[in-house]
Amino acid sequence: MRRVVRQSKFRHVFGQAVKNDQCYDDIRVSRVTWDSAFCAVNPKFVAIIIEASGGGAFLVLPLHKTGRIDKAYPTVCGHTGPVLDIDWCPHNDQVIASGSEDCTVMVWQIPENGLVSSMSEPVVVLEGHSKRVGIITWHPTARNVLLSAGCDNQIIIWNVGTGEAMITLEDMHPDVIYNVCWNRNGSLICTACKDKSVRVIDPRKETLISEREKAHEGARPMRAIFLSDGNILTTGFSRMSERQLALWNTANMEEPMTVNEMDTSNGVLLPFYDPDTNVVYLCGKGDSSIRYFEITEEAPYVHFLNTFATKEPQRGMGYMPKRGLDVNKCEIARFFKLHERKCEPVVMTVPRKSDLFQDDLYPDTAGPDPALEAEDWFDGKNGEPILISLKNGYVPGKNRDLKVVKKNILDNKASKNTENSTPANKSGSAALGKSEAKLEEILKEIKSLKDLVSSQEKRIIKLEEQMSKIAI
Repeated sequence: MRRVVRQSKFRHVFGQAVKNDQCYDDIRVSRVTWDSAFCAVNPKFVAIIIEASGGGAFLVLPLHKTGRIDKAYPTVCGHTGPVLDIDWCPHNDQVIASGSEDCTVMVWQIPENGLVSSMSEPVVVLEGHSKRVGIITWHPTARNVLLSAGCDNQIIIWNVGTGEAMITLEDMHPDVIYNVCWNRNGSLICTACKDKSVRVIDPRKETLISEREKAHEGARPMRAIFLSDGNILTTGFSRMSERQLALWNTANMEEPMTVNEMDTSNGVLLPFYDPDTNVVYLCGKGDSSIRYFEITEEAPYVHFLNTFATKEPQRGMGYMPKRGLDVNKCEIARFFKLHERKCEPVVMTVPRKSDLFQDDLYPDTAGPDPALEAEDWFDGKNGEPILISLKNGYVPGKNRDLKVVKKNILDNKASKNTENSTPANKSGSAALGKSEAKLEEILKEIKSLKDLVSSQEKRIIKLEEQMSKIAI
């Protein structure tokens, strides 16, 4: 007998919105007409772009700070124009980057327990775009590598540690870039553009690996993301304005591997992908549902699983990394759905009777440790994500990055003075020179302190003599 129903452990995945007291209420979610998610989440914080007068701002709330959020709650407010996109660093849960209409990218270090006062001083400001910056995405495996894309049709890849633009891709996109996605080890990027093309680019060689024109015939915005096997999944619109989901093999992009047509709604579909389980979640802007599909290796490749539907439409959506989930409750995804005035977590669960750890649902997942330093990646090295087990739940380690960022910026200034040294030993000699200078500074300080102590001793003796005379 041929099996009629395909077997899958995700067939019965169900979504559930949390109770009202676990939502984040009274938040003025941004009304900017830009198709980003407006929300970024990690195991410590949820960040939400909000309406702000006279500039751009976003809220950063510790996950446990649910309930009504006071209007006076501190914000991150250094941009002079509306914030369009935000992204948490995958290697440090306290570092977040933001792109704005003011053409700048800013990187922020959030205090361990969240904000106590509004923050307007970023760790570093990255200036290089000539028009608004609408896309921000961190490198998945290299520390301090950040990609930004602006409405000047440029992609810039930054070394955040030194504050420098290392790679600028200028002439590859003739029109506005809708989204950019790294592949699993960060060696390639794929982009969706307003000219209806999907491109695969090697950013370090600045070369186009493959391109597919008119991936979707419709004029509305597309999205393209890499899957863990190197294929590309795109969402877009047909000529008849039906929403589509397509799968492409990067080796041959002439024809899609499969195309699924869904409905005729006009909201842009934001895809969220879980590389561990090969499940893709599609959240349409303005929709009130989340559809999810399983991707398999054999035809028809894309299998519809189910739809989570609510009454309220979503303004944006945050997606929790795997290490922030509750493995004891068989939670395989958690979304943070933005309404007009609140943020509502939605939990996706696989129903299981056993209380034991489910190995098949939680294969080892990408951990917070980078596989490479920024310099190694720019030199051409690649590193696969460093995986961690979720068996006993994820325990966040101590974050230690800010000092490195500041030190690197100083290193950069020091190395600029030693411009004539070779690149290989430039950073080394700069660091050495810096530590020698530091040592000298400390010795000077010790000497001045000793002098101060001895002069104060003399003064004390003098005053004691005067006192004795007065007492007599």
